[in-house]
Amino acid sequence: MMLIILILPTFAIHGIAVGSQATEGSPIQHVLLISVDGLHQSDLVWYIANHPNSELAKLVQGGAEFTSAQTANPSDSDPGGTALMTGGDPKVTGVYYDDSYNHAVDAPGTTLCNGTATGGNVIYDSPDDLNVSRLDAGQNILGIDQNPALIMNMTGNPQTLLNASTFPVNPTTCPPIWPHSYLQVNTIFDVAKDAGLGTAWSDKHPVYESFNGPSGTGINDLFTPEIDSNAVEPNGQPYPIAPDGGISWTDNNAATRQYDSYKVQAVINEIDGYDHSGQYSVGVPAIFGMNFQTVSTAEKLLLSPAILNGPDSKGNYTLGPVLAGGYYPGTTTPGPLLQSALDYVNAQLERMVDQIQHQGLTGSIAIIVTAKHGQSPQDPNLLRRIDDGAIITAINNAWDQKVGCTVNCTALIVAGTDDDLWQSYLSVKTQAAADFVKSYLWDHSAPGVTYDNMTVSVPHSGLAKIYAGQAAANYFGVPVSDPRHPDVFGIVQVGVVYTTGTKIAEHGGANPGDRDVPILVYAPGMVKPGSYHQSVETTQIAPTILKLLGLNPQDLQAVQIEHTQVLPGLKSH
Repeated sequence: MMLIILILPTFAIHGIAVGSQATEGSPIQHVLLISVDGLHQSDLVWYIANHPNSELAKLVQGGAEFTSAQTANPSDSDPGGTALMTGGDPKVTGVYYDDSYNHAVDAPGTTLCNGTATGGNVIYDSPDDLNVSRLDAGQNILGIDQNPALIMNMTGNPQTLLNASTFPVNPTTCPPIWPHSYLQVNTIFDVAKDAGLGTAWSDKHPVYESFNGPSGTGINDLFTPEIDSNAVEPNGQPYPIAPDGGISWTDNNAATRQYDSYKVQAVINEIDGYDHSGQYSVGVPAIFGMNFQTVSTAEKLLLSPAILNGPDSKGNYTLGPVLAGGYYPGTTTPGPLLQSALDYVNAQLERMVDQIQHQGLTGSIAIIVTAKHGQSPQDPNLLRRIDDGAIITAINNAWDQKVGCTVNCTALIVAGTDDDLWQSYLSVKTQAAADFVKSYLWDHSAPGVTYDNMTVSVPHSGLAKIYAGQAAANYFGVPVSDPRHPDVFGIVQVGVVYTTGTKIAEHGGANPGDRDVPILVYAPGMVKPGSYHQSVETTQIAPTILKLLGLNPQDLQAVQIEHTQVLPGLKSH
């Protein structure tokens, strides 16, 4: 079988074979990394208990299962993905969230720089696309709106699909800072590429070109259909508008599966020795893989169809029955939509394993299955949806009153991402200002909407712990002068999600539901099968991948700085 691992993006070299031989002495020549975003360790345990003959059960039986694994913190898709690719936490990578702020840059669009940073948003997400409404992010593939399967023709170099004017700006020389340049350390793709090995990765936004590493060229073939684009059925008809008005691939679980299936096909093509499109023979990459979104949306959506039926004789499709998302109330048992989503992921893993066997690669491919993030809450009875925008407005108004500002006031909180954590970046970077925000948050209650749509009062603005100023820096292990860390950071009460929508779970936070994810390593001859119960972190996947390929984990800068260890149970070769 194989070992699945997350891989960093690179641009494709069409028509030119890319080297894919690991260093001498290692039986593993390829690592397949799979991130099932949103998957909890408890979900894996439940699924195997109820499906003992499943592909996931077979991988666990023949591999090393790490039962006490946690994601990086914060547990967002990024820095979660960056941790998998670098072996580092935010204090080393410099990536705290996909929507953050940096006091040492100028704002996007700045054209006159004098060397003194004004501070600016650092948003490396779908708004950076040339056209976020299109699955190809603005490549304008002819006919893709009528036939989304043409997305397989999307470029393997998504850097060409990004609008650099949306990036933060270097305050000294004024160029925009590309995602790969913002990253402070190298990636597994950098190391593999330097060793002459082929690399590929499939993910949900072109902006994940950051996984290329500082070189900007670590991934030979990076396939990134835009998940926030307008979802269309295989015949080009738009999916029905979701109850909350959403129209993207994540607003309907059936649409998410259709979207994920394009990335699965990319992996199948790469197992066959082609680029993601299946058109160019380049050799099986040394590091490759993808992330699944199907489980994540099945956990977040209140209600959704699971399947798309068709086409009928006229080429039309119909949605299957609507199922309840998330977990059964009062439990952590997956509900009907989530159970179906787990079935889908298991079936796609089986496809990959079957293709590996068909190509005669069983002894040379390792498979690593993990998750960039979990999701919280699992028990929907704990859900409390809170409008964070109202809280931020109240804090800024209270600050204006404190300092005596009445006209043209500068907001105290200038940026932040709240999902199921609290992050605030302040225009006044002092301990007193940070303490003011902390006190306001702790001293005020906020209205929260429950799973049953009742409104309740939630104490402490929904937070359980708040770190301000120096304490926030200490929490992340950086100096208070570090310009990238949040000035105020809060851990929510379990169940709190900052939103005005209908989602029933979210990720990004530091509670167990956010961080307790599986790590499963299947590498025949290289990993001792069994359950390992010691605490490990997803950062350890990066050096493990290099070790499996016979490369030196110390070539990763984050591994050197943080002393990130290879996962236990790995045999020397």
